[in-house]
Amino acid sequence: MELLNGTPTDQAPADPTATDDMLATQPVGYWCGLTQAAVTRHLRDAMARIDVTQPQYWVLNRVNGGPAAPSREEVVAQLTHLADGPHEIARVVDQLLHRAWLRTDDRQCLHLTDAGEAARIRLRELATEVRAEVHQGISDEEYAAALKVLRRMVANVERGRAPDSPS
Repeated sequence: MELLNGTPTDQAPADPTATDDMLATQPVGYWCGLTQAAVTRHLRDAMARIDVTQPQYWVLNRVNGGPAAPSREEVVAQLTHLADGPHEIARVVDQLLHRAWLRTDDRQCLHLTDAGEAARIRLRELATEVRAEVHQGISDEEYAAALKVLRRMVANVERGRAPDSPS
């Protein structure tokens, strides 16, 4: 296969044991998927040890993160694309209301309780600890370079895609 920059390369099958000199032929989708699965599993396992889920952390951050208190519908609409299914975020809101980490006001907007804010802060600390584990041996420059490459790949594949075309 001839690449746009004129460098010949071939697409090799995914190989978790590929040596450094073979990496240029490895499928990026495989490695991105493997990375996402491993990092997500590691973070969720750490959160499970303190009886919290990643979607609960998303909701706590979203309720805390805006200039105005969001409604349940706003939180669901803004986070559903991250979730494992269309009903997960609504269930998480119910869980957090039941735990008394969220409360609603007379307009049915969501607010963190003191316990919810304490949980959000603890989860942020935990996420920072997990990030440090994941980034061990990787400089900020290397990390930024990797993300720039991935961002460019996304732009490359989305450039020619029509807005309504299937993925």
